Amino acid sequence: MGRLFGTDGVRGVANAELTPELAFKLGKSGAHVLSKDKEKPVVLIGKDTRLSGDMLEDALSAGILAVGGNVIKVGVLPTPAIAYLVRAYKADAGVVISASHNPFEYNGIKFFNGDGFKLDDEIEDEIEDIILRDIDVNSHITGDKLGRCLEADDDAIDRYAEFLKSTLDVDIKGRKLVLDCANGAAYKVAEKVYSELGADITVIGNEPNGVNINDACGSTHPEKLQEEVVRQGAFLGLAYDGDADRLIAVDEKGRIIDGDKLICICAQMMKNRGELPGDLVTATVMSNIGFHKYVEGMGCKVEVTSVGDRYVLESMLKTGCNIGGEQSGHIIFRNHTTTGDGILSSLQLLQAVILSGKLPSELSDEIEIFPQVLKNARVKNENKGKFREDPEVEAAIAAAEKDLEGEGRVLIRPSGTEPLVRVMLEGQDVEKITEIAEKIAVLLTKKFG
Repeated sequence: MGRLFGTDGVRGVANAELTPELAFKLGKSGAHVLSKDKEKPVVLIGKDTRLSGDMLEDALSAGILAVGGNVIKVGVLPTPAIAYLVRAYKADAGVVISASHNPFEYNGIKFFNGDGFKLDDEIEDEIEDIILRDIDVNSHITGDKLGRCLEADDDAIDRYAEFLKSTLDVDIKGRKLVLDCANGAAYKVAEKVYSELGADITVIGNEPNGVNINDACGSTHPEKLQEEVVRQGAFLGLAYDGDADRLIAVDEKGRIIDGDKLICICAQMMKNRGELPGDLVTATVMSNIGFHKYVEGMGCKVEVTSVGDRYVLESMLKTGCNIGGEQSGHIIFRNHTTTGDGILSSLQLLQAVILSGKLPSELSDEIEIFPQVLKNARVKNENKGKFREDPEVEAAIAAAEKDLEGEGRVLIRPSGTEPLVRVMLEGQDVEKITEIAEKIAVLLTKKFG
């Protein structure tokens, strides 16, 4: 068995890679590591709408109960709801059963600590070590030392919805919106929040059947949302992914507003409202050069991190930054919560648009996103990092950067999961950057493949 934890928890094909046996072990070791000082740790569990969620929830719960932990099952709710509710319920840990934007046959298990933050690498390593070394952390306790399932003391969905509504400072009554819930975890709460705020909403992707999560819908497939926004003459379209921690928007013309643009629009609002400490915005190395130019044009600075929302948050906590995220639409509003939240992001976007007095398309058009080309160089796994020290590759990169003359960008990075080196170029001339990217990719494959 290789490393269990990836960039966002443990994932795999349900009942093949992510089995009930593994979920049971994750429950035991996770509860043990996260609650060492508690005789009866309380663990909150939520899930998305996948068919395999029930199986994994029961196995995970059994593992927690076996080490004397108590479990509160809150059912189908977004990942960020668990991050919020673990604090609201004063639980010792939270677990989400979801594979986010992946197809239904996959599932995942990710942990939050008692403060609502995803786990540090060191804690994940400790949980993983217990499982891989087959350490029995409970020594088969019996009798009244076993855990039990507790009832939530009130309706979790209501509590989370009230929190979301509290983050909005403008009136959205009568605003015509279309929501795409990806047949996933947001299918009840998103409609509830916007209905209670008085918006005029049409909801699609809100009929989950266990196998249709992310299927031609949601933030990774916004085509139906684009059509519906135009057909309805809506003000804005809002698409979430399977576990609702991401947002992709659609303007009134049916055009996509990606994560880079969403961050820019919301950061400008926050700067105007004095909510941007140090005039700082956080993004990953994959953010478009147009994003950087817009943020710098606001008089702000971009703090750049590695790819992955955990690294974005880690940087934000160090610098005090209040907004950061990724092109994918995973955006963290640190003044409101501890993780990406698609519904919260959509409320902040709507607020930013209304306060600007402009149409969504007008705000979107103020941000020039440069064309981006991505080519994969197939290399041997052991050679993925060697390009950094190769003079010929260094020279090719330097030549490409000189050729783009500050109006483009070259980014080369090894894949974290495949035997590939990814070659990404941005610039205004698509043919030119495609040709350069292909040449560098061929060179990398030739030398390291």
